[in-house]
Amino acid sequence: MKLWAKRTARRAAFTLVEVLVALLIVGGIMLALTQLLEATRISRDTIHNIQETQLAGPAIMDLVERDVRAMLIYNRASDRLLRVKNRVVLGRDADRIDFITTTDSVVPSEVEHRFVRSDVNEVGYVLRIHPRDDEFLEMYRREDFGVDDEPFEGGTYTFLHDHVKSFEIQVYDEDGPDAEPLDDWGEDEEQVGLPKRLEIRLTLELTPRLSHEQLRIAPVDKRTVTYTRIIRFTDDLFAQVEVQPVPTIPVFGAAPQDNAGGGGAGGEAGGPTTETVGGGGGGTKAGGAGQGGAKGGASSQGAGRK
Repeated sequence: MKLWAKRTARRAAFTLVEVLVALLIVGGIMLALTQLLEATRISRDTIHNIQETQLAGPAIMDLVERDVRAMLIYNRASDRLLRVKNRVVLGRDADRIDFITTTDSVVPSEVEHRFVRSDVNEVGYVLRIHPRDDEFLEMYRREDFGVDDEPFEGGTYTFLHDHVKSFEIQVYDEDGPDAEPLDDWGEDEEQVGLPKRLEIRLTLELTPRLSHEQLRIAPVDKRTVTYTRIIRFTDDLFAQVEVQPVPTIPVFGAAPQDNAGGGGAGGEAGGPTTETVGGGGGGTKAGGAGQGGAKGGASSQGAGRK
């Protein structure tokens, strides 16, 4: 009995081959799980980048185009319609555009203890240096409640994107393939009002969730995407700029002005017209010869025959 117990105790331990086989199986399972998790993270980043490409850039460009096409023209001076500034920040295009639009305000304002939105607002788009990464620019939308004496200044700024590579606006005062672009608009006396068209280019870099994985699945040239919008203004807007309606207060019941010489009036029935000398004669409905005034004294029948 004791001998059998000793032999059983010796067989209770695992052999080296069994341990190696177990480690091989566990290692294979862990490797498969690691590859599965890595593939899941890469898929997540790919979906994120596709959303950045298809949502972030087009959404910003749609917002800019919507505001520009709703530009307010009525009762505005030509030098206060649109202003485009050519700016360069850290060697990158960071142009600025300001105007007045009829789109509803995005940020509500407090007026008499109530939060309200305005139908007409001052709007602009401006860029600044990224506070944590000088390789990128941040894009903001400026909005000022209502319209004041400084339509291109003031307001609140709403953050739009923080991985902007460049924002370029080209202004064309002529249409056609040979037209030369202008970098500035609205400050020179000859370059005011509305241009023929605007070409807006926005360059974004996809925001990576994990830098190492992003570098593996998308090189730098594929992470940078440029969006372009061409905005042409209609002839109706140019007509409104040239012919500015001036609102006035109408006057009802004004007395008609009297004729200076008191000239005679012709007959209504189609008789010969009389010519008076001195005073004004009243025309008769029968259409005969007109009679002279009291001061004329002489009959005007002979003069009517002329």
